[in-house]
Amino acid sequence: MTDPAPSPTVGPSGSDDPPADAVVVGLGPDGPLGLPPEAPAAALARLVDSGEARHAVGTVAHTHGEDGVRWILVGLGSDPTDEDRRAAVGAAVRHARTLRARTVRVVLDAAAGAGPAAEGATLALHEPAKVVGRPAADPDPDAATQEDPEVRIARPAGAVADEDVVAAVSRGAAIAGAQNGARVLQQLPSNHLTPRLLATRARALADELPGLEATVEVGIGALRRRGMGLFAAVSHGSDQPPALITLRWEPEGASGPLLGLVGKAVTHDTGGYSLKPPLSMRTMRFDMSGGAAVLGAMEAIARLRLPVRVLAVVCATENLVNGSAMKPDDVFTAKNGTTVEITNTDAEGRLVLADGLTYALELGAERLVDIATLTGGVVTALGTSHAGLMGRDDAWLGDVTGAGEATGERVWRLPLEDAHRELLKSRLADLTNSGGRVAHPIQGAAFLERFTGEVPWAHVDMAALSHDLPRKYLAKGPSGWGVRLLTATAARLGG
Repeated sequence: MTDPAPSPTVGPSGSDDPPADAVVVGLGPDGPLGLPPEAPAAALARLVDSGEARHAVGTVAHTHGEDGVRWILVGLGSDPTDEDRRAAVGAAVRHARTLRARTVRVVLDAAAGAGPAAEGATLALHEPAKVVGRPAADPDPDAATQEDPEVRIARPAGAVADEDVVAAVSRGAAIAGAQNGARVLQQLPSNHLTPRLLATRARALADELPGLEATVEVGIGALRRRGMGLFAAVSHGSDQPPALITLRWEPEGASGPLLGLVGKAVTHDTGGYSLKPPLSMRTMRFDMSGGAAVLGAMEAIARLRLPVRVLAVVCATENLVNGSAMKPDDVFTAKNGTTVEITNTDAEGRLVLADGLTYALELGAERLVDIATLTGGVVTALGTSHAGLMGRDDAWLGDVTGAGEATGERVWRLPLEDAHRELLKSRLADLTNSGGRVAHPIQGAAFLERFTGEVPWAHVDMAALSHDLPRKYLAKGPSGWGVRLLTATAARLGG
């Protein structure tokens, strides 16, 4: 697989911008919003009157001005939200690319939408890379190369960006760029992104971003020396060594409690001896998506130089089958001394997260969020609209929920009660790793709760959201979901 193409150029409009050959304008129920004075009003009105242009979010139509400029009307809905703006701008920019536009000006309906517009454009222009062989010996000389357009975001009526819009666009493009970085990691096949290679990527990120520190420990021996018996147990079945990845961001002047982000990064999951059906294994490279989200969030936090203190722990391994793999009825000891009976080797994510959470506490975390593609049950419960959110601290869960609403990466709280904790009782050990199918997403949270001490903690189960999301600003394939959520959660701690 080739390295990703450079990030699309998305920035604020300026007085020296080159002439745009495509202009994007939002459409509400009463007509175009923030229309520039040079717009071909009559031609745009014909698009609306004919029904070709509609205000439903993300619907796209275009016409040409007398000077040849493509004018694109995109539906913004009746009362646009930030997520509507991401969807609309994403759909419009992708349409502009099919028109082979080289320069695109996006005219905002409201200046407050600049950040989401930048996110939508940046995410929409990312295409998942393929593993490619040698180029053809005789390439088609007539084949046109499609390049990403340069996108400039203007205030309503096409006005040049002011200081606030410049800042919002820069921030939105940086966060979405980090999300695209997570998508690159997700797209890599498991033999191209082993746990060790994921650790190498994390180190490279820290080398690039001043102030971001990375520590990597590779191998089962390293886990055993740290007492991480559960994390090591998952790794027993693979010839690829596991990797414990730690990143720190503590800039001078940072305030607030130390936030611990813990990500599951199972780079391939067969289910172990509790083997998955063959078709279910085909997308298991995405089982590292929680870890990708944590790395992407740390990139965004460092690029934005947020005045917060953040610790990231990413637990990278494979869950495969060999003569050393963990088996049902095995018992292993966690880093915090808890013994765990293995009843389902496909409930491995909570094992690696458990030791990761304990380690984050050991390193001083005062708030915790773990994120993982953990259970199929949450897919059935919530689909692709929300991730599952569980925990015990109402205020902290409210902060994470608010971050989700602000970023469009929404979470929905599920209960976590003693009845769920009872499901994990074991006759062989302190607890089992799975009590069956009943309330399985909540069981995962009830298990992890045992490893979170007394600090405010939130568990995010994003199993339905790692890829192929029905969002108009995302292509088919990896989503990078969670980067915006975690970045906003961190930003709230910094005030």
